[in-house]
Amino acid sequence: MKIDIYTHVVPPKYKKTLGKVAPHLENHVSPMTTLYDMDQRFQIMDKYPELRQVLTLGLTAALIFDDPKWAVDYAKLANDEMAEMVTKYPTRFAAGVASLPMIDKDAAVKELDRAIQGLGLKGVQLLTSVSGKPFNLQEWIVLFEKMSEYDLPVWIHPVKPIDRGDYEKYFVDHVFGWPYESTVVMTHLVMNGLFERCPGIKIIIHHCGALVPFFGERITEAYNASGRIHGMEGEMRRPPVESFKKFYTDTALSGSTAGLMCGYSFFGADHLLFGTDMPYDSEFGDRNTRETIRSVERMTIRDSEKKMIFGDNAKKILKL
Repeated sequence: MKIDIYTHVVPPKYKKTLGKVAPHLENHVSPMTTLYDMDQRFQIMDKYPELRQVLTLGLTAALIFDDPKWAVDYAKLANDEMAEMVTKYPTRFAAGVASLPMIDKDAAVKELDRAIQGLGLKGVQLLTSVSGKPFNLQEWIVLFEKMSEYDLPVWIHPVKPIDRGDYEKYFVDHVFGWPYESTVVMTHLVMNGLFERCPGIKIIIHHCGALVPFFGERITEAYNASGRIHGMEGEMRRPPVESFKKFYTDTALSGSTAGLMCGYSFFGADHLLFGTDMPYDSEFGDRNTRETIRSVERMTIRDSEKKMIFGDNAKKILKL
């Protein structure tokens, strides 16, 4: 079995309701039909035997969740329908991931408990910024503490870089800005002691760990040098690179085996999860599913490790 840990969906009823208050957002997602048309989605999935997907909510919802007027109701609506889809199509969808109304901390915590305990969702998706501000661990540590108690993962998805309007030209914000934002959030979580405060926390970072695997040795030496030259030793309880390796990540590199081998060498097979970013590609999900499977199959690793990546790791951390 292959479990795609990172696919996006805009549930049909949610999309229709969204259109009543934000028609521009509904129109934005409408061209990508496999986000909400399950028949078309299943036609693609049928090409790949034993494929099941984990569903995360399309990012357009974040724009609604940042509006206090609609945040809580739309979070509940999305989570309810996400759970319905998993129940309705158990052979298609392995699990659903919760979204939270991050404009209100108390409401976010309450909805987290409802989504996990009441709806059976298997984790929560956060974004690299909240209401246009950098993600602040101190402010949101309660969410990580709860997810550590639930022993379920936190997905962190990048969004447009903050205060960088020039990134919009040439699609730079999406191609390069998103991996950068993921890397920044990883660094803040590490340096603010997340893994010491929540030792069992499981964080899934998108795009094979963003910039971190490629710069693994630079991370090691840069902090070593900073410690010696600038006296930072007291701020770091352990070498930061050890904490960076505690993240989980996916294979969503659009089919780059070389990139996957870099991620594998840094995180190890046990922290690498099959993920495609469906349906965001030129073939509405078919291309990246096909090419990501090929890229994993071409990795120069043991077959047992490929099996871990394709499904065993997801089963373990999602308790499937």
